[in-house]
Amino acid sequence: MFNADIHDLTFVGVAGALAVTLLELTAVLSAIHAIMASRTSQGAVAWAISLVTPPLMFIALPAYWVFGRSRFEGYVKARREGNTSMHGVLKDLGRTARERGLVRVDVRGVDAVLERLAWMPFTHQNRVQLLIDGQATFDAILGAIDTAQQYILVQFFIVKDDQLGRELQQRLLAKRREGVRISFMYDEVGSHKLSSIYIDTLRKAGVDIRPFHSNRRNRFQLNFRNHRKIVVVDGVIAFAGGLNVGDEYMGRSKSFGPWRDTHAQIEGPAVLAVQLSFLEDWYWATHEVPKLNWSPAAAAGGEQDVLILPTGPADSLETCGLFFIQMISMAQDRLWIASPYFVPDIHVIAALQLAALRGVDVRIMLPEKPDHLLVYLASFSYLQEMEEVGVKIYRYEPGFLHQKAMLIDDRWAAIGTANLDNRSFRLNFEITVLVEDTAFVAEAAQMFENDFAHCRIVESDDLEERSLWFKIGVRIARLMSPIL
Repeated sequence: MFNADIHDLTFVGVAGALAVTLLELTAVLSAIHAIMASRTSQGAVAWAISLVTPPLMFIALPAYWVFGRSRFEGYVKARREGNTSMHGVLKDLGRTARERGLVRVDVRGVDAVLERLAWMPFTHQNRVQLLIDGQATFDAILGAIDTAQQYILVQFFIVKDDQLGRELQQRLLAKRREGVRISFMYDEVGSHKLSSIYIDTLRKAGVDIRPFHSNRRNRFQLNFRNHRKIVVVDGVIAFAGGLNVGDEYMGRSKSFGPWRDTHAQIEGPAVLAVQLSFLEDWYWATHEVPKLNWSPAAAAGGEQDVLILPTGPADSLETCGLFFIQMISMAQDRLWIASPYFVPDIHVIAALQLAALRGVDVRIMLPEKPDHLLVYLASFSYLQEMEEVGVKIYRYEPGFLHQKAMLIDDRWAAIGTANLDNRSFRLNFEITVLVEDTAFVAEAAQMFENDFAHCRIVESDDLEERSLWFKIGVRIARLMSPIL
């Protein structure tokens, strides 16, 4: 009996040793994979250290194979296939827009750089309206849905089966009963709590509702998220910006309180650029091309030049990060940025520092109240290097600040879905509306001024006065910043 127990213990010991050896070997191979595949050296180092360091490896190893990939495979191929399928409806779009004087011609310099990043042209004669906070945004969106005659395109990162979600659902069901076609796409990561009852109700009514399928090639892969928030009605009006579908975006959350966010309402030829972004995502998810309006038309009273910039991990370049760097480098007098997250890479940090050294008024507005602890902690690690060159960091106090907005001098304003962090730069599918118009910039500047009035300026002392454990958390979060 005693010998049998020893045999069992020996077997368990050998099995345990083999399991640990296998785990360590897998961790080392994963670290090598991270070094070879990561887009940035910082990301490679962060993953490699985490993967080979006990006890971090026990967390890092499964996390790497869920979150570690940095390129979205297959989308470009699908997009090219989709372009073939869409050729019949899109072949005349560019020619018609040029004939109607709705796009810039002979574009050079900065404009050419931005157009090459977007793979889309600046369009003329648009009308863009700022929609500040949830009530204004969803009043406009639901009102536009009520006017739909042909089709509605809906795309959100987060959709919830709550008061706002059900209101959207009912409006769509009403239009479906009128015979309006509806294509509805949601991100399955962001909308993981969306009930099957909600989806089935829409589907049974004839709404074509689909997940984006970012994990089609790897069911455990959660890294690539379609963070876009888009609504298009009949190809004549579009919406894009920071708000998802959930009661918290209407300020109904007890934990967050007032929710500060911004959306844009677009009319004019830029609507078709937003529609094209949706269509490429829709084709990836469904391999189908719905019949849509592709006739560009000027907006009534529209005088604004607009560039629509879709970005994502399928791009051959790191388009979103390059866009931020380009806009920061162009600033001569003013650079104001609002973002819920501040985890930039070294290139964006350098661009911000150089702007401040040029004498640009650089201000970055962040929330006082966090929703993601590690991202919140990481933002403190940048205070000193920003303060040293004169970059001012503001913390918005009344509630949660979620808007993604940027002002550059008196010339450009950007409203979109991209945060000032590595995830938006490299991993998320995002969309930005860039408006070149002094009147729109003045309106956006007033919006910023109103928000700054509800902020406090944060200095490096704000970190120095914190506890030792908080500072340790900040340093750990900074080390992990490339993979947050």
